[in-house]
Amino acid sequence: MSDRYGHGRVKRWPVVFGAVLGLAGLGWLVWAVWGQSTPEVTSEAVSFAVPDAHHARATINVHLANSDVRATCLLRATAFDHTIVGELHFRVPSDRGTDFKVTKTLRTERRATTVESIGCTAPGQRHPR
Repeated sequence: MSDRYGHGRVKRWPVVFGAVLGLAGLGWLVWAVWGQSTPEVTSEAVSFAVPDAHHARATINVHLANSDVRATCLLRATAFDHTIVGELHFRVPSDRGTDFKVTKTLRTERRATTVESIGCTAPGQRHPR
């Protein structure tokens, strides 16, 4: 029977290779999820006001992973026709602890209708949050 059909031995290298590849993929997935779910800095817009045609004021909540983080944030003001009329990059103060509010005034080219927080970044964090 074995002369006619060969032996019933299963080659193990495809199974071992598949297991190693699967573990490597799972390890990469865990690393990627952990890195994206624990940013150094996060922010969210609380409120904004447009006191006159050339200024807009925004308040954002900032959360730092620890008080040693050097973060920068970006605010953007837009007009009624969705054009950008003002932007402000600013450094987050690190002497306030880890959770605090920041209020900043932007200079605008003309009257803004909204101000949005694009987000904050820290060294090693490419995407604003």
